[in-house]
Amino acid sequence: MSIQSLGYMVIGSDRLADWDEFATRLLGMQAVDRGGGMRAFRMDDRSQRLLVSGRAAPATVGWEVADAAALEALAARLEAAGTAVRRGSRALAAERQVMDLIAFEDPQGTRLEAFHGAVRADSPFVPGRAIAGFRTGPLGMGHAVLHVADADALIPFYRDLLGFSVTDWSRHPYPLYFFHMNGRHHSFAMVGSGRSGLHHFMVELGALDDVGQGHDIARTEEGRLAFGLGRHTNDHMTSFYANTPSGFFVEYGWGARVIDPATWQPHETFDGPTLWGHERFHMPEEGRARMRHIAMDAARRGVRAPDPNPGPFTSGCAWADAVVAQE
Repeated sequence: MSIQSLGYMVIGSDRLADWDEFATRLLGMQAVDRGGGMRAFRMDDRSQRLLVSGRAAPATVGWEVADAAALEALAARLEAAGTAVRRGSRALAAERQVMDLIAFEDPQGTRLEAFHGAVRADSPFVPGRAIAGFRTGPLGMGHAVLHVADADALIPFYRDLLGFSVTDWSRHPYPLYFFHMNGRHHSFAMVGSGRSGLHHFMVELGALDDVGQGHDIARTEEGRLAFGLGRHTNDHMTSFYANTPSGFFVEYGWGARVIDPATWQPHETFDGPTLWGHERFHMPEEGRARMRHIAMDAARRGVRAPDPNPGPFTSGCAWADAVVAQE
């Protein structure tokens, strides 16, 4: 597999001041002065992970490959399959803070880039608020999730052409497909909503308290909280979702599982997207009620994430201890 991780996101927005506030005060990213009507934000030792340009435009997803040879091989594979590939200029590479890149689109028109040689910063990461830091490294920036009109139609592009590996999928309450390229449960996913565009990108924090305190900040801002605090069924992430200045969401999470790509078996899931929580404040009440019903049904059936630190357990309640002994 030539693509290794989600490297960066590029957002087009004429609300740069709002993005400054959102990315630093809530997300805890470090603002970097790029000038020229742009805002850049750090999450780690990279010179930037999030770039916000000063004009409204669809989001661009930046995928990282190992080196120049891998980038050339990907470009050749795309071109052989009939996908138009644009070679990045030196100016664009400098803007993206990478050595070299290519640009192309998926069959739905989503803007994608692939690159190698991300520039490292010459100073330590300084978060915008007091957080333990972000979980990046070999796992990449996080994950990106797209609205798609027809998820099944896009699978050949992402799985067969780009080489993403299917982690799991579900068809209820809507089509959802999750893909991995490293130990992160998914670096990419598609929501078959019948729409197009970016649904959300996710960043993972180093401590659960970072997420809880971010949730408190989001609650103080009118209309900021899109999904309340909750936990996902498949990647076990505890997170909330915030409305961004550009209308899509950012998932802010902690504690996602790490998989072994060499032994992972793709499979269909049937328990809905959420174990508990994730109240969909952005939805009409009918949709919120449907999602609550799915989560509560999973709770009634005892669906839960595995305990990462299993050990002896005694509750002091004979009935509860008998149940645990049987598990």
